[in-house]
Amino acid sequence: MENLWSDSEAKGMNDLDSLVYMSRLIGANTELVVWGGGNTSIKVTEPDIAGNDIEVLKIKGSGSDLKTIRHNQFAHLRQADIVPLIERKDMTDEDMVDYLDKCMLDPKNPRPSVETLLHAFLPFKCVAHSHADAIVSLTNNVDQQKVLTDVYKGNMGLVEYIRPGFLLSKLVGEQVIQNPNLRGVILAKHGLFTWGDTAKEAYDRHIDLVTEAETYLKDHQIKTLTHGHTHDLDPDKQKSLVEILTPMMRGLISKTSKKVLKYDNSKEIMNFLSYQESPELSQIGPATPDHLIHTKQKPLWVELDKSGDSNAMYTSLKTQLDDYAINYDKWYEQHTSGSDIKLDPFPRVILIPQLGMWTTGKDAKATTITGDIYHHTINVMTKSEGISSFISLSDQDAYDMEYWPLEQYKLTLAPPDKDLASKVALITGAANGIGKAIAATLATEGAHVFLTDIDETKVQEVVEELKDTIDPLRISGCSMDVTNQQSIKESYSQLIRQFGGIDILVSNAGIAPDGAIDTLELADWQRSLDINTTGHFLVASHSLRIMKSQDTGGSMIFIGTKNIPAPGAEFGAYSVAKAAEGQLARIIALEGGEFGIRANIINPDAVFQGTNLWSDKIKEARASAHGIDVTKIEEFYQNRSLLKKPVFAEDVAEAALFLASDRSSKTTGAMIPVDSGVKEAFPR
Repeated sequence: MENLWSDSEAKGMNDLDSLVYMSRLIGANTELVVWGGGNTSIKVTEPDIAGNDIEVLKIKGSGSDLKTIRHNQFAHLRQADIVPLIERKDMTDEDMVDYLDKCMLDPKNPRPSVETLLHAFLPFKCVAHSHADAIVSLTNNVDQQKVLTDVYKGNMGLVEYIRPGFLLSKLVGEQVIQNPNLRGVILAKHGLFTWGDTAKEAYDRHIDLVTEAETYLKDHQIKTLTHGHTHDLDPDKQKSLVEILTPMMRGLISKTSKKVLKYDNSKEIMNFLSYQESPELSQIGPATPDHLIHTKQKPLWVELDKSGDSNAMYTSLKTQLDDYAINYDKWYEQHTSGSDIKLDPFPRVILIPQLGMWTTGKDAKATTITGDIYHHTINVMTKSEGISSFISLSDQDAYDMEYWPLEQYKLTLAPPDKDLASKVALITGAANGIGKAIAATLATEGAHVFLTDIDETKVQEVVEELKDTIDPLRISGCSMDVTNQQSIKESYSQLIRQFGGIDILVSNAGIAPDGAIDTLELADWQRSLDINTTGHFLVASHSLRIMKSQDTGGSMIFIGTKNIPAPGAEFGAYSVAKAAEGQLARIIALEGGEFGIRANIINPDAVFQGTNLWSDKIKEARASAHGIDVTKIEEFYQNRSLLKKPVFAEDVAEAALFLASDRSSKTTGAMIPVDSGVKEAFPR
């Protein structure tokens, strides 16, 4: 493993600076930690509130991520108040957390890590902890003791698996105090602790020990896994099956709470799925208890007849998912004390030979974390098998970790879900104007938003903008031509792979050709129908098929126009095509009702800001039709309304939010005007 410490970069750093620097080096290496894993600390002498010099333990705060950690994300505690605890015989997790809260110098700091006692008990200035794959590979096998002796020649401490907390901290602290010449301590099925008088010394020792583990794994491999399942499925066939199965899968595991899915057919995943040993190996358990929190104890390994029709595959998939849930319930009942509230019984990782891996969760962050962690689980399993036979936690240890009160307590601290949490929305014409505003509004309310537009450059600019301002994992998109079935199919394929399906369609893409009926070119008339009618039909029909496959309902929102109920002269191609869009929405409401799929229409009027619809040419044409000067066009539209207020894209987005959310769960087939009150457009 490469040592990335740079003396020139670290020159002049104080103790906390060097701790942050070391932490980020460890956090940036996915072979050491992933997604919030690992821990670092340093002990310094500083004045307390009264000006007295005291020893302060600065340790990573709970919920922080080493790769991005900042100075203010370390908890500061009075070391002298913590050290005497090592003399105690026992301490509950609840008492430990309460005690540590009272040791904090500043209650505004983040809560200290559950491993704070362990860091405090180690009699060294700086401590580094990781879940290095290579280290875990050495301990997660039946020959653990022999392997560790071979690698480290007895100069490493080892503590058998115990859930993090007081007892583990005490055992590690006592072992190190009694054996001052140890190079580090390995926690079985958990990871590595190293230390030093400086952050550099703790880091260097950490990298050296992991490197020795990697070298041993490479030089002492005695067996390799056997390729059995072929993954040479025709790529088009694989893609088709993924697009069929993913929405089914999403619907089946979303009956009690909505889930998002992420698909992965990377080389590492496909290789693992091809091994003869993998069906059994995958069921042994996680690499570390920290991983289990995200992946559950076991994935679901699905055996599927890929030559069957979709109904047969659905039945097979449902049976195996139901069996997993039943077995989870049995596992829960066997190990629960009766005080734990049962968690969702469905898998977080689903493996299907020849197809790939799906990870599930409440949002894209959860699916991404689970996916990344399972890659590391595969790495540990295969390396452990190479030198011995992989082992994991016992069933009871796995249960105790998944239902650990401290982990469950963390869930209570999470903010309540937003209105559109776990829902997936696709928006057409999202590169500007109304589409962009709706995308931002739905994403702000928790939705996973997939933006599409024919302007590839512009839509990617908006995607990056929303990623930066809202969430890099819940925002995605691509170019899409709503008149081209292949383009639509490719876009929905990408949507399914990233988020698993669709709950909300905002069909917004459109154009506004002008001209009187007797002068209108047939090409302009046809283009308006292609985009303003057929385009809505194509994306809606595609969305309907996916929503029906999910069987969890859905909401389709069609962005119409005031011209549907009140057409404008010399605007026939637009008005007629949009009127057909409105009728299409009503038909979908009729046909989708029995499946819980709603369809509604929003009719905006005169949204000038940020849109391509109101080009200079259109402004001039509409001004001419109304007999006004083009410079007065916006004022004219505003003043013809009852409320005399301009209509903005954000106003339309608020109506879309209502129709997308469960607030409108009893509304379908409706037409909602957002036009500041155009009396000619009143429904009649």
